Amino acid sequence: MKPLQLLSLSLFSSAVLINCSSESNESAEQLAEPMVAAASETAEIQALLHEHIAVLASDEFEGRAPATPGEEKTINYLRSKFEALGIGPGNGDSYFQSVSVTEITTASDAVLTFSGSNYDAELEYATEMIVGSQQQIPTTSIVDSELVFVGYGVVAPERNWNDYAGIDVVGKTVVILVNDPGYATQDPDVFNGNAMTYYGRWTYKYEEAARQGAAGALIVHETGPAGYGWEVVSGSWSGPQIGLQADNLNTDKNDIEGWLTLDSAEALFAGAGLNYQQLKATAAQPGFTAVPLGDVTASVTIQNSVRTSLSQNVIAMIPGTDRAEETIIYTAHWDHLGVNAELAGDTIYNGAADNATGTAALLAMAKMHADAGPAPRSVVFLAVTAEESGLLGSRWYAEHPVFPLATTVANINIDVLNTYGPTHDIVVVGNGSSELEAYLEEAATTQGRHLIEEPNPERGYYYRSDHFNFAKAGVPALYAESGEDSVEFGKEWGAQQAQDYNENRYHAPSDEYDPNWNLEGAAQDILLYFDVASKLSHESSFPNWLEGNEFKSIRDATSSSRP
Repeated sequence: MKPLQLLSLSLFSSAVLINCSSESNESAEQLAEPMVAAASETAEIQALLHEHIAVLASDEFEGRAPATPGEEKTINYLRSKFEALGIGPGNGDSYFQSVSVTEITTASDAVLTFSGSNYDAELEYATEMIVGSQQQIPTTSIVDSELVFVGYGVVAPERNWNDYAGIDVVGKTVVILVNDPGYATQDPDVFNGNAMTYYGRWTYKYEEAARQGAAGALIVHETGPAGYGWEVVSGSWSGPQIGLQADNLNTDKNDIEGWLTLDSAEALFAGAGLNYQQLKATAAQPGFTAVPLGDVTASVTIQNSVRTSLSQNVIAMIPGTDRAEETIIYTAHWDHLGVNAELAGDTIYNGAADNATGTAALLAMAKMHADAGPAPRSVVFLAVTAEESGLLGSRWYAEHPVFPLATTVANINIDVLNTYGPTHDIVVVGNGSSELEAYLEEAATTQGRHLIEEPNPERGYYYRSDHFNFAKAGVPALYAESGEDSVEFGKEWGAQQAQDYNENRYHAPSDEYDPNWNLEGAAQDILLYFDVASKLSHESSFPNWLEGNEFKSIRDATSSSRP
């Protein structure tokens, strides 16, 4: 393989060739050689992606849910491909790292009941609400539980914000808004303005409700601040739910967790003599005080089937030559949502874009590194399980690292590749976080591309993929994706493609492989990631988070433990 700088340069060198005069034929011929080589390399990457995605997203793989026959097919496929490339196991003599998981399936006949002197309602599962539990037990319930509106459900001492101040919610059910006050106000001085903080993530809201002793926690879904429609909630939360196995069966979690549709929430508030929209506006202001929902109470009993088993992260490694203990780790999650027999029509969540594309990219980059030969530092390919269940596989790895985190140079995460062709831009998720962005910018420049900030920072993508668990452990983590400025059709068309995917295929059975996908843009991005990793693998320094980043102190603390 030629050096990536030449390959990347040639992706845009045709424009130079067109303007060459007859006197510069020799220069044109010199540029043409790497251009042809790059075109061949890009075509090879695209072919590999198509090959692997077609298999991983096939009905035979049953949606790749953890702890199912679909997992067995997936992890064995990955192992066989790494073996075929001559890349050895990354966990001692094994390609697998066991992850203890518990699968909980809530019966779909659950009914959430609201009762009060002036309001009674029975909400239907999946269409008006969705409920479940992280408690790994067959039955759990709330009965006549008092309801309290706690705004955004945030306790952030560093921001002088406490939505639970002055209210006791022990044993009660809290009703919570999605996202955070910054999104609601669009004020850059409130939280992070339009860009979601971790306080806006649903995972945080349930965690905080449990810390406050709530028995139930219900988030009100709204498409704008959530960043996805109700069908994503109902599809993702119905059917089997995977969690890390807990010694205490997670009995310290809320008894009931779930979501309400906006219509259901507005009716509930009206039934309690309150105005949802007015209280929502009040909740975005400093000094908000939680509001009990009159005498309305909530009751629901859910029946769970509980199955405990092992899932697997897949790890392969190319050992380094001089500094083998220092690792660059690529990640992509191999899992998706499996099969949901409750659905009408197509019941398989094939997860072609999400994330058969990223898993295929892991294999494509493994081949590129194998062809390039060993570097001074080790390169690790980590395909993690149970991302769709809350980043569980990467969380398990971060808590049980095979390679010390102190000597992990960087993480490069790949989640949903571009399927609609090359772009002029590349999006840095969590822009302004780490020194890795400078490496990415240099690589992008050689392709004639430029970095941009997230077009939708309010959706909190930085907290929604596996790099986040590396970040929380202090490891600089890079998560980028193709932009929307299509080389062939422009920005508006590119934005339409992204919107179409989010609205019609994201976390839906319709996310299926299409052999007509244009994966040239995906190949472009893979070349960028390869360039970044290759450069890091030949250096001796350790990149860090930028000043002011919340994870920098963790990284700094681990630096003293390096050899």
